[in-house]
Amino acid sequence: MKLIDMTVADFANEVDSNSPAPGGGSVSALASDIGVGLARMMAHLSFGKKKFEALDEKTKKEFKNKFDKLGEIRQELSALVDKDTESFNEFMKAVKMPKETEEEKALRTKAIEDATIFSIEVPYKTASLSLEALKLLDFLVQNGNQNAITDIGVGTLMLATGMEGAILNVKVNLGGIENKEIHDKYSNSCRELLSEGKKIKDSIISNIHRQLD
Repeated sequence: MKLIDMTVADFANEVDSNSPAPGGGSVSALASDIGVGLARMMAHLSFGKKKFEALDEKTKKEFKNKFDKLGEIRQELSALVDKDTESFNEFMKAVKMPKETEEEKALRTKAIEDATIFSIEVPYKTASLSLEALKLLDFLVQNGNQNAITDIGVGTLMLATGMEGAILNVKVNLGGIENKEIHDKYSNSCRELLSEGKKIKDSIISNIHRQLD
C-alpha cells in the first residue's frame, strides 16, 4: 500500500517504528501537502460568500487562479510522500549490491551515486514546491474568508516546516556527492530557498498575529 493511501493512524505508526523509512523526507512532503490543503480550505470557505463576491472580477479571478495552482502543487506533493521513501529504498538497494570483483565495485559505486542524486532531487522538489506554494498564500490571506485566517496560518507554518525539513534531507545527502558542481548547485539553491521561504512565512504569520491581537 502506498504511504499516501494509509490512514493517518497507520502512517503515524509506520513512522513510529524501527524502519528508517518513511522518515523525515516523506513526513516533510506530507506536512507541505497538508499545508496546501489548509490554504485551499480557506479558499473553499471564501467562494460564494458575500465579502468575496463583492470583490472586483480581476481579484476574484486571480484568487481562483492561485487556488487552482495550489491544487496542482498539492498533487505533486502527495506523490512525493511515497517518492521520498522510494529514493531511500533505492539507495539501500545500491549499498547492498555485491562488491567482490572490480566490475561489481564499479557498478555498485555508480548505483550508489545515482541513488544519492535521486535522494537529493526528491526532497529538493518538495522544498521548491513548498516555496512556490508559500508565494501564493499572501493574496489568499488578504482576500479570503477571515474566519479561516488561522487555518491558512497553520497551513503557512506546515509549508515552512515541510520546506525546511526537505532541505535538511537534501543537505544530508549532499555529503555523499563528490561532484563539486552538483554539490554547490544544490547547496546554494537550498540556502536561497530557505531564506526566501522564511521571509514569506514570517511576514504572513506576523500579519495574522496582528489581526488577532
